[in-house]
Amino acid sequence: MSVVKWEKDETVGVITMNNGENRINPDFMNGMLGALDEIEKDLDINSVVITSSDPKSWSQGIDLEWMSGRLGENDTQAIKDFMYLLNTLFKRVLIYPMPVIAAINGHAAAGGAIFSCACDFRFMRGDRGFFFFPEVDIGIPFLPGMIAFSKKAFPYHMFEEAMLSGRRFSADELEKNNVIIKACEDRDAVLTEALAYARTYNKKRGIFGEMKKRMNKEMVDVLDNEDPEYIESGQLMVE
Repeated sequence: MSVVKWEKDETVGVITMNNGENRINPDFMNGMLGALDEIEKDLDINSVVITSSDPKSWSQGIDLEWMSGRLGENDTQAIKDFMYLLNTLFKRVLIYPMPVIAAINGHAAAGGAIFSCACDFRFMRGDRGFFFFPEVDIGIPFLPGMIAFSKKAFPYHMFEEAMLSGRRFSADELEKNNVIIKACEDRDAVLTEALAYARTYNKKRGIFGEMKKRMNKEMVDVLDNEDPEYIESGQLMVE
């Protein structure tokens, strides 16, 4: 079973994260990057929706079991490679030449919630599931790049609370503060609404991609120029 799969739905490329809690590890990131590459080659596709096959989770963030294994082996290079690959995925989404829409049909936590912030737009189920950043409770600080692009999704005062408190937010709260486009009725409605919204975009990739490059340039610069200091120094966990 593929960790990430995709299919074409008229003019929309639908990427399905297909590994339970959809923990972020090298296989997940390579699968996601591969799907984005394949979708971009199909010139009939105008937008991308990212959903999950799991009934409870959209993505629960970094695969801490994988990370702990590398730390236990003192494999610092694998950790560095992982963080650079994660930034590659974030940058790919930030400057992808068509809209990328997160259809959050379950919990979005930690790195999963951060990943959704890199997307252009977000829909979320309103009947269950939470969106939260637990990093402050588990000792993993945001890298500067994560902070930079998460602030494009959140109003600053709300992002400050979310990052520093670890509080869980409902879809209704996120909709009221324009973090998501809509709090949808249930799990099925999330995908239906996200697909309908995706189909409203029929823009030429050249102009759409250039607009995203210019709009998100400062965020990409932080990923490229500030994050390496923390990745190379190993300052990825704090007690």
